[in-house]
Amino acid sequence: MSATTALLTDQYELTMLQAALARGTATRRSVFEVFARRLPGGRRYGVVGGTGRFLDALETFRFDDDALDFLRQGGIVDGPTLEWLAGYRFTGDVWGYGEGEAYFPNSPLLIVEASFAEAVVLETLALSVLNFDSAIATAASRMTTAAGERPCIEMGSRRAHERAAVAAARAAYIAGFSTTSNLEAGRSYGVPTAGTSAHSFTLLHDTERDAFTAQVDSLGKGTTLLVDTYDVEEAVRLGVEIAGPELGAVRLDSGDLLPQAKEVRALLDSLGARDTRIVVTSDLDEHAIAALAAAPVDAYGVGTQLVTGAGSPTAGMVYKLVARTDDNGAMVSVEKKSAGKVSHGGRKYALRRRNARGVAEAEVIGVGHEPVDDGDDRRLLVPLVRDGETVGREPLAAARERHERARAELPRTALKLSRGEPAIPTRWEDR
Repeated sequence: MSATTALLTDQYELTMLQAALARGTATRRSVFEVFARRLPGGRRYGVVGGTGRFLDALETFRFDDDALDFLRQGGIVDGPTLEWLAGYRFTGDVWGYGEGEAYFPNSPLLIVEASFAEAVVLETLALSVLNFDSAIATAASRMTTAAGERPCIEMGSRRAHERAAVAAARAAYIAGFSTTSNLEAGRSYGVPTAGTSAHSFTLLHDTERDAFTAQVDSLGKGTTLLVDTYDVEEAVRLGVEIAGPELGAVRLDSGDLLPQAKEVRALLDSLGARDTRIVVTSDLDEHAIAALAAAPVDAYGVGTQLVTGAGSPTAGMVYKLVARTDDNGAMVSVEKKSAGKVSHGGRKYALRRRNARGVAEAEVIGVGHEPVDDGDDRRLLVPLVRDGETVGREPLAAARERHERARAELPRTALKLSRGEPAIPTRWEDR
């Protein structure tokens, strides 16, 4: 199987290409834009995720011999189109919001400018990456907001497609998660990894004492013991007996976590294990994390709810043509008029309007021109690709830091977990 990303594509992109090549319109300079008409789930802000993955995928977007043979044998496109695809290289420009940035309805998150032929075939690739990663990053941001200073551990790999699990771990790290259980995310993206044992390890041994002893002997006294396989109180006592007060942590994965955490904390303290941390798991989402704010919990492990976007598994982004040249070579705005799916034509520019205290007040979008900076605003679009060459690649730590700054400048209403309107309005500045 080839390593190309070119067939991560819907067929209609190639049939549109074929018709445009035949008509002579495929070379028209075009501007495509990725945006979301609304924020899913009544959320108050979104988080851009996947930009780095998209840039990686764009570099391998080549129609190699295997891909061309598949298209030829399936009769999907004609000979001239196959010949054009054989030489495909993206030579255009891409701008976008920096990864980790907050966004709002109609924010121009990605702008692709190239010939129609070069740009149209990127629709599915861009949307599949950005829609998933942004949904996970947004959910993760809400979870880390609810957790405050307590770390969140990503552990949802067993609840997702094997490749989606890696992308989810990456997106979660951008939005503040401290570690992941997924080793491929560690290898590919440098996300810190963590993990100790599951219930099966305890059940493997004849007694819980045997299991805990084996784990402590192998991983050291600082390990985390899973204490809810049988009786929690008995397991906590046993763990401290075996590891001593240096026991790193205990993990609770079932039951009523709030009272249970309080009971376990009191028990640990009475046994002299005051520095032993309590980690809770068990199908947590941002609301469950917030409900545990008063509990003596030290860290949260989040799985299913994170990798499924906590109820919003896609960001609802679309990829639309907003401008293109006409027969005379002049750039003209185009827009969709369909009811409920209206787009706003024209090349966009965006800035985050902030007040004198540095708090965000509005998303200002200029159509065909840069919006006016009133003195304390922040431009949002950064160059990602110039003349086909990637110029916007950055380390994952940069996206993580950007998210922390972007979230910090939002008004306090943005951090509410209840359903509501976007935290700041989107304003248009037309010529």
